[in-house]
Amino acid sequence: MNIYEQLNGVTLAYLGDAVYEVYIRKYLLSKGITKVNALQKNATSYVSAKAQAALIMIMEEESVLTDNEMSVYKRGRNAKVYTKAKNTSIATYHMSTGFEAVFGYLSLMEENQRLDELAKWCIEKVEAGQTHEKRIQ
Repeated sequence: MNIYEQLNGVTLAYLGDAVYEVYIRKYLLSKGITKVNALQKNATSYVSAKAQAALIMIMEEESVLTDNEMSVYKRGRNAKVYTKAKNTSIATYHMSTGFEAVFGYLSLMEENQRLDELAKWCIEKVEAGQTHEKRIQ
């Protein structure tokens, strides 16, 4: 068994948060957004707990994740979290943690092509406004 498969979901999410954030920041810069305040405001549509929870719900509905990725998501979602969710429900925060765990796991496994695919998929869903239909509390 790979050592990364033994890491808990919160640890994977710790890395995944940063990995996903970098994809989003690069994407926003590629759109020509250069003012920091505008970058921060735009990034929220992609990286907030609510946005990530909406994305993972769509991933589940559309069977986007592999069985292994789904297992990692559930490990992150079900992990005991000791921080309080800000401006969102604990359920949404747990879903977001699971979402981030998938990105952390794939990064540690050096599954860069799959990371690129998932990040592109997420960006397309947010750009199409599909996450707004799934407003999370």
